[in-house]
Formats: sequence, structure tokens, C-alpha cells
Amino acid sequence: MMRTARKTKAMGAAVASILIAIAAGCAHSPPTRYVTLSAAPSTAPRMTTPLQPVQLTAVHIPAELDRPEVVTQDSANQLTVHDNDRWGAPLAQMMRRTLAQDLLARLPANAFILPDAPAPAGTRTLVVTVLHSEADANGTLTLQVSWALLSGHPPHATQTQQLTLTANMASHDAAAQAAALSQLLGQLADRIVASIPGR
Repeated sequence: MMRTARKTKAMGAAVASILIAIAAGCAHSPPTRYVTLSAAPSTAPRMTTPLQPVQLTAVHIPAELDRPEVVTQDSANQLTVHDNDRWGAPLAQMMRRTLAQDLLARLPANAFILPDAPAPAGTRTLVVTVLHSEADANGTLTLQVSWALLSGHPPHATQTQQLTLTANMASHDAAAQAAALSQLLGQLADRIVASIPGR
């Protein structure tokens, strides 16, 4: 009887120790942080020249960046996945939304059709593809991107461009990376608006 009581007491102490260890581990786990993108102010006055409507239909990103966690490409062959830093929504969707806000603020009234909105006849479509994104040790975020403007039936590319854009990060954390990426999308919107043909 005494042996059974001692055994039960020892098992209880072991379970209590495990629970304390789990609780201690949870108490020291860093919190999950969520970051998002934001529209960037234009570097030039808003365009006022009439423009044939344009609709941003897609922003494609590399598969290695298309995940909930914030990913930094530190070098040509090395990625860092920040397990406790996450995007507030799928990154490609956030980039499309943010770029759409940037273009809406820069193009003339009624010249930009929001993604997924019904588009009038003759609307041209804009497709953006991110080829590469890398943050270096000096805190510079580089984005290699291409975009194509399509029109006609069936749609065909009437203009294509490839750009390399850079922005300085205030630090190496996820919030600074999100802020720098927001700046780069603003730069991209400036370049698209400056070079897009009226018709």
C-alpha cells in the first residue's frame, strides 16, 4: 500500500515537472508579429492627361516568398525564414492591393480600374512579375521586377519593361522590410505611370 502511494506520488511529481517545463517554455516563446504593406506617396503630381483605362490584374511573386512567414533572401543561395514574423495576408495579394492603391493615387480619375472590378470595354490589363527580392548586409532591399501592359482580343503585350529598384531599410527586422517593400511598390507605380502610353 505504501509502495503504491509512493509510486503515485512520484508519478504526480513527474507530471507536475513536465507541466512546469511546458509552461516555462511557453512563457519564453517570442510573440508572433504581423506586418503589412502600405501605399507610398507619389514623387510627382497626379497625372491629369486623359488615359485609356488600365486594370492591374495580377502580381506574381517567387514561390519561396509566397508563404505566411516573412522571408529574407540574404544572398544568392541563402534564405532566412522569420518564424515569428508573418504577413497579415498572402504577400502577393497584399502587393497587388498596395500597388493598386499607389496607381489609383497617381493616374487620372476613371483611368484606373481596381483589381477584380468590372472593367469597361477597351480596358488594358497590367501584369506585374517579381523576379527577385534580396536584402543585403548593408540594409538595402533590392527588387527585380517586370511588368507588361496587354490590350486587344485576344490580349497581347503592347509594352513590357524590366526594372531593378532599391530602398534602404531602417533596420533588419520584418517591419523595416515591409516599409522598404512599400517604398519599392511606390517607386514601381511612379515608373509605370511615367512610361505607360495614353492609348
